[in-house]
Amino acid sequence: MAVERITNTAAKDEPEEQELEQTLRPKDFKNYVGQERLKKNLKLAISAAKKRGEPIDHILLYGPPGLGKTTMATVIANEMGAQIRVTSGPAIERAGDLASLLTNLQDGDILFIDEIHRLHRVVEEVLYAAMEDFKLDIMLGKGPSARSLRLDLPKFSIIGATTRTGALAAPLRDRFGMIHRLEFYTPEEISRIINRSAKILDVPINKTASDILAKRARLTPRIANRLLKRVRDYADINGDGIIDESIAAQALALLEIDDLGLDPADRGLLEAIIVHHNGGPVGVETLAALTAEERTTIEDFYEPYLMQIGLLERTPRGRKVTPRAWQHLGKKPSKSQPTLL
Repeated sequence: MAVERITNTAAKDEPEEQELEQTLRPKDFKNYVGQERLKKNLKLAISAAKKRGEPIDHILLYGPPGLGKTTMATVIANEMGAQIRVTSGPAIERAGDLASLLTNLQDGDILFIDEIHRLHRVVEEVLYAAMEDFKLDIMLGKGPSARSLRLDLPKFSIIGATTRTGALAAPLRDRFGMIHRLEFYTPEEISRIINRSAKILDVPINKTASDILAKRARLTPRIANRLLKRVRDYADINGDGIIDESIAAQALALLEIDDLGLDPADRGLLEAIIVHHNGGPVGVETLAALTAEERTTIEDFYEPYLMQIGLLERTPRGRKVTPRAWQHLGKKPSKSQPTLL
């Protein structure tokens, strides 16, 4: 099942697609659809920080990929009137790389670190003092002649984003003043996002079509925008460029995305549990071998949505499909499985 998936929230688009995605991202809270609880808390924190003339406290955003963590970081920077520098955990390989980033910041700037759970341990340790005391400790020289130099840093804020809070070291996690989870969106919110994106892309779409796309976008804005762009391509080639319910249904059928937003890879995962283990339970390592996927891929990109919509369960003995999954795939459970409702 190692194929390109339009519903893969971790998939990296082509450069032109990335540039297009940037234009679809909201720049302020007014245009940011959804995450109302988070926005309410952040608005309060931003107003308080601006009133005191201080940078906002360090913020950790976590949750499944594709829900808008990077976009939210940009919105926070814009609402604060601050400059934002963007990097990622894997890109900061040495303490010197971090030192270069931090010393080039100005007072009030925001440093956004995506995939912060993938920071190297040595880099993390340098970051502790930088976040807490706005100091940077640098070792000069090696051996007996080595000495430590402490530099003052500007008053900056760090916004970290991660899909795996459990992988963060406790000392790093504790240095964030605000820790917020981004939740899955509702179909109504996804429909609003699709309509907003269609307006920016100058793509005519009716309400029924946007609702169809919203129901199959896995409650995730990134997938919603990706589906919209693929359906737009279909409408341009096979229609008059207008997305209506007929065009949307035909395009989604071509993409093999069903009514619940599952693609062939999702269905293959569920079928592997049903066919090889009679619906489960089955260990995640065995499941990874069956599907030729990495364990982390299954845990981070398959399971959250399948569990969210009630097709998959995590039990102490392993993964298990639900009666709804049997029904959705058109299969009948054996006598050892619970009767369908």
